Parts: sequence; structure tokens; C-alpha cells
Amino acid sequence: MPKPTMLCPRAAVFLAGLLTLSTGYAEMRPLWEVGAGLVGLSLPNYRGSDERQALVLPMPYLIYRGEVLRADGDGLRGLLFDSERLEINVSLNGSIPVNSEDDPVRQGMADLDPAVELGPTVNFRLWQSADRRMRLDARAPLRTAITVASRPEQIGWLFSPNLLLEIRDPAGQAGWNLGVQAGPYFNDREYNAYFYGVRPAEARAGRPAYAASGGYSGSQLMLTLTKRFPRWWVGGFLRYDTLAGAVIEDSPLVTRSDAVSAGLALSWVFRESKTRVESEE
Repeated sequence: MPKPTMLCPRAAVFLAGLLTLSTGYAEMRPLWEVGAGLVGLSLPNYRGSDERQALVLPMPYLIYRGEVLRADGDGLRGLLFDSERLEINVSLNGSIPVNSEDDPVRQGMADLDPAVELGPTVNFRLWQSADRRMRLDARAPLRTAITVASRPEQIGWLFSPNLLLEIRDPAGQAGWNLGVQAGPYFNDREYNAYFYGVRPAEARAGRPAYAASGGYSGSQLMLTLTKRFPRWWVGGFLRYDTLAGAVIEDSPLVTRSDAVSAGLALSWVFRESKTRVESEE
């Protein structure tokens, strides 16, 4: 998000991409910005777990607005195609590690390594208000997950189409940006087996062997709120996940069908480029 030291930078970079929402209107902005700060997180070990982690981590603030490579409101990505309504890029995401000995239902099982998720994303602009203060996008990220360990392993594929409504200056609060994002998850069998499968050798009383299948793997609703001050950036998120009706809902490793995650971050922006570029993020 050895394992705790890997968690700190990876979870921090992931949250920076998650929180830095686009504003939806073009302005001349620095080509790059660099900063650093802290983020506090409260989240379950994995979707479906009733064990939680409360973390305070260092968080880099990295913005780059290049023509091909960008690190901005959509995370780290490489643009493959960009037009007024359609964008295709390569994006990055991640997941946190879990020490199985600290999770009662996973004791005796292998730890969950941190993983990086990489793949193409198609973003399509469905609607934008005349004053460009509101916009609705349909997004379709398809990513493969690879563990970050001494021996990296490909652990499957994720598809998470979603709708994202972005609002600039919500309720008349100048400079703030609100995002509302919702959509389902569809994971393949291999990915679900990594998080929710129980091999026969790992079975015990109260934890029968379980072969995970692929398919619908739950849904998510997330709210984000951010603001950039002259030298500071602040952001927060609140996320609700549900596994109701998911193909892995009956896994013995799923101990609750829904969960809430939250995070709050503050970064000091200490340097920026003198070169300005037009940007809608």
C-alpha cells in the first residue's frame, strides 16, 4: 500500500492519483509540480474482510502534464489517443499487502503481497455543462494485476466500468472539486482465487476449501473532495463497497458483504515548472 516499506510509497502514489480530481475546464498550468505530504487511511484488509488497517503514510504529490505521459487526476498514465470526447490511455493502480497472521480467517494461509494493476482505460465524455463546471464520463479500465515481491506473479485481470460525475465549485465553494463515482467490478477466476480461494491444504474447521470463480465481483460508490491552494493541496475520499450478489460472496474468507473506506491527505507543493501548458485537470 520488508512489506510495510513497500506499502508506504505504493499506497501513497495510488491515493494521490485517486484524490487529485480533474476540474473539467482548460487553464494554463505548470508542466510539472512536485510536493510531499501525509495521508491517513482507514480501510479493510481486502473487499469482504471485517479486519481493517489504519495507516498514516508519506505521500508524494507528483503532477506531470506532458502530451503523452501524464501524472494527474487519473493517476499515472500514458496517452494512446485523446480527443474532445474520447481518451484511451494506459493507467496504473494498486492494492495493499495483508499479513495473514493478523487476520483471523486467513491464519495459516499465505500473506497477500502488494500488487500493481496496469492496463488500458477508455474514457468517454457523456455530458458537460455549458459553463464546463460539471461533466459526466463513462470509464472502462481493464487491468492485469502483478504482485510486487521478490518473485513477481501475474494474479489475474480486473474490469471495472464506472460513471464519474465531476463538479467544480460545489454549493458555491470556490476552488473545491467534488467527484461521485460508481460502478461494478468484474474479476477473472485467477484474481478472485488469489484473494478469496482456499486450497484443500489450507482448509480447517470453519474454513472449508473454496474454488473461486470469475464474474461479477461487487460494486463501489465513491465520493472525493479536493482543493488546490497556492502552496498546499488537500483531499479526502469516502468509499462504499458491496459484495451483495457477487460470485465470491460465499467464500469463507468473506466475512462481511459491505464496507466503508476513508482517507484524508495534505500535501505541500514546494516546486513547479515555469513552463505552462493548457490542461483540463
